[in-house]
Amino acid sequence: MNKSRLILLFLLVVAVAGLGAAFTLGNAWYRQPLALPHAPYDFDVRNGASVASVARTLHAAGVIPHPFALRALARWRGVDRTIKAGSYEIEAGTTLPQLLAMLTEGDVTEKAITIVEGSTFAQLKRALAENPDLAHRVVDLPDPELLAKIGATESTPEGLFFPDTYYFAAGSSDIAVLKRAYRALHQRLDAAWMRRAPNLPVATKYDALILASIVEKETGQAKDRPLVASVFVNRLSRGMRLQTDPAVIYGLGERFDGNLRKRDLEADTPYNTYVREGLPPTPIALPSQASLDAVVNPPTTPYLYFVSRGDGTSQFSATLIEHNRAVSKYQKGGR
Repeated sequence: MNKSRLILLFLLVVAVAGLGAAFTLGNAWYRQPLALPHAPYDFDVRNGASVASVARTLHAAGVIPHPFALRALARWRGVDRTIKAGSYEIEAGTTLPQLLAMLTEGDVTEKAITIVEGSTFAQLKRALAENPDLAHRVVDLPDPELLAKIGATESTPEGLFFPDTYYFAAGSSDIAVLKRAYRALHQRLDAAWMRRAPNLPVATKYDALILASIVEKETGQAKDRPLVASVFVNRLSRGMRLQTDPAVIYGLGERFDGNLRKRDLEADTPYNTYVREGLPPTPIALPSQASLDAVVNPPTTPYLYFVSRGDGTSQFSATLIEHNRAVSKYQKGGR
């Protein structure tokens, strides 16, 4: 064998050995638990997010060593386009393949619960109690004790949990889910408040949350949401009463039988915005991100009234005369 062939053979052996070592090291790293900043570590995946954007976020947080690691694994397994939006929780000991399985709902040990936009805290507690994959800790807790357990500073739990799909390991406690939803709500609320329009007629973030909950309950079609928000912001700016039925209904609680009567609209109660000025004392439901955004940055409109057309959309009016005509047209006899 001549000298050139010997050199070529030597280089080939070195290359094969190098590939083997790289594979061995890579395979070992591939199966190593992720280096979480803290455990459990929770993060959100927004609608429309790609594997690449999630990988960048997790790399920036120190969860994965390089964005390419998650992207390459997802592409190799053919799941790079099947990532699911929601709120995720990574437990200590989770590996990269397990993380990918979680993101694509391929891991059957991963469970989920969806907190529905516009639901009340009572409805949320029922949903938690009925979920067989959660350890139930909050069903019988008084509100003050529950709030203390999740680290809340508010005096009532209504409206404090962000509507989203939350993924968790089977056997996790409902308190852990509530903590995540509470943190998510405040993160979204803080961000929205920082983007608020000047001269907004709400004094605090909590006021914005209350108003967003009303907008959530009053919106039948998503396209009407900004206009609904503008009506209530215009009313507050002019010192007009909000006159919103969902707040009255919330105040009635279990006494509401599906019919809102004249006596209900005339009763002086904290949630009756027909007889009391300003906002009710608490949120009346869980507002969506869209409602938060609409309240802090409403469009400029002349509208002060709206009425349902009966198909989920609303007719908006700038004057009482126009509104009365709309009521007569769409709701024979009005209210």
